Amino acid sequence: MQAWEPWNPAAGFFHYSTRDIKFVDADVYERALKEKRTVTPPPPRIKKMRTAKRITLPKPKGLDPFTSVLLRRRTWRHFSRASVSLADVGALLHLTSGVQRWAPTAAGPAPLKTSPSGGATHPGELYAVVLNVEGLSRGLYHYRADTNALELVKRGATPADVERYLPTQWWYRRAALVVFFAAVVDRSLWRYTYARAYRALLIEAGHQCQTFCLTATALDLAPFCCMALADSVIEKDFGLDGISETVLYAAGVGAKPRGVDWAPSPPDEAWPGGPPKWRVRSRRRASR
Repeated sequence: MQAWEPWNPAAGFFHYSTRDIKFVDADVYERALKEKRTVTPPPPRIKKMRTAKRITLPKPKGLDPFTSVLLRRRTWRHFSRASVSLADVGALLHLTSGVQRWAPTAAGPAPLKTSPSGGATHPGELYAVVLNVEGLSRGLYHYRADTNALELVKRGATPADVERYLPTQWWYRRAALVVFFAAVVDRSLWRYTYARAYRALLIEAGHQCQTFCLTATALDLAPFCCMALADSVIEKDFGLDGISETVLYAAGVGAKPRGVDWAPSPPDEAWPGGPPKWRVRSRRRASR
């Protein structure tokens, strides 16, 4: 807590009291939600201002392939056994978090990336679990943002490690690559000495994660994002202390099952021939 002193008690209390929680199995949680609905209905999904004048807006036109990428972005939970190419991983990480150029600022040279950052501080760092990437040995890696390179942290990684890092999210065992979004706290704390700046750590992890998922979609891969983290386990394995540098978010990617769309999609005229089909396997079959 002393290391975060300028942000305390607000930021420190929230951050450290929401780490390493015990996650409930997804099936148990789904049953609990169904029971809860019978007693307390969920709030409306859409807010409607019934007394306000409504102006219908034109639908977007002429933005392809951008529109297509946005509409195809889904959270995937099933992957083929095919590997992901090293070229795709390079593009994915570089466009998500790589330094595109440097800019002079009052605080010294600042990196510019594809996502915005408060004061161009860019506290984010990426750490990768490599399981099935062409030309890369299985292991734990750190992404070097200025040179678009991976630095080996630890040799060897298994699907069981993914289950340890993402509790109850067993369906991500078959992912080819899992990425953790961490934050070097002092980069933000040095510039902004008030607790509101803590929000930037969370928001900017979200910026980068969405860029990751959209880039993966454009590469015709199957991305996902996840907040069910075993914080201390992840930080220990990657050598983070959880104070000066802490993990915030996770994402990953795999190859799509051939000829099958597993991700759910709502009916929409934007899909030629109708929405992709969604089929669900049982846990036993999916985990083979």
